[in-house]
Amino acid sequence: MAPSRVRAPVSADVRLLGIATEHLARLGPKRVTVVAVAAEAGMTHANVYRYFPSKDALLDAVAGRWLREVEARLAGIADAPDPADDKIERLLTALATVQRDALFEEPNLFAVHLDATVAARPIARRHRVRLRNLVERVVEEGIASGTFSARDRERAIAYIFDASYRFTHPLAIQQDADVPRDLIEARFGAVIHAIQRVLRSGIL
Repeated sequence: MAPSRVRAPVSADVRLLGIATEHLARLGPKRVTVVAVAAEAGMTHANVYRYFPSKDALLDAVAGRWLREVEARLAGIADAPDPADDKIERLLTALATVQRDALFEEPNLFAVHLDATVAARPIARRHRVRLRNLVERVVEEGIASGTFSARDRERAIAYIFDASYRFTHPLAIQQDADVPRDLIEARFGAVIHAIQRVLRSGIL
């Protein structure tokens, strides 16, 4: 009989994140309290502050765990063997879709993501840097392969974010919450095709 595996104990910060994730989904960001999270974890709220210095930091950590999953998915697209113009389409589409899905399926998580982005808190700034790095990789690959004719890499990257803002920034996604998904997808598809044409044209 094979010996049973002994599970490593869950660290306090991971346990707190799990509890906070459940409280956020059930109660919403305004009603989550550090005191309630601490009580369920069997510790004092002062002890929670050893790991997360504020309620915002705790909720941002919950959103940050989700964002890392999003970034891993996007990295998989950036690392795929597809041509760069196909990858930029897939990457932007995935970024827009995962956030719009969160808006409707996990609205409280999306609310934290949105608030952190608007307030430019550290978790949002780090996410922005990682997104930029992924887009930069695809642009550089496209230039190296001849798929893109962009002369200025920085201008090309800035153009991609500027052109796709309406569909990939959480604030704009929330503002378009009542727009039918098929209409959003059609409009975004046209924008992506415009981005691809500009990157191929060499005007940047």
